[in-house]
Amino acid sequence: QVQLVESGGGLVQAGGSLRLSCAASGISVGINRMGWYRQAPGKTRELVAGITSGGTTNYGDLVKGRFTISRDNAKNTVYLQMTSLKPEDTAIYYCTVLSRYSWYPDRWGQGIQVTVSS
Repeated sequence: QVQLVESGGGLVQAGGSLRLSCAASGISVGINRMGWYRQAPGKTRELVAGITSGGTTNYGDLVKGRFTISRDNAKNTVYLQMTSLKPEDTAIYYCTVLSRYSWYPDRWGQGIQVTVSS
């Protein structure tokens, strides 16, 4: 059974930083494509960042240069380092297992709230 458990969310002021963690069980983050999606109120879910088993990364246009996805295979954990946060980054962030050949998600974590105040 695959489980993805996010942590590290919360309230931060604009310009601040947060690091989200996703502890995985039932899969190995080192051999799967992993990603982060987010959903803001009234908006559809969007890709924030993804990483392949080979280490290739992909970022949404709105977060390029500010967010970094990484993983620790030994801890079976995926991270999302978020810097220069903006109020428009406010959303629920989801850890995902991506499909094998695309950036679309196959499995979702329960999500974690990130709120950026102005």
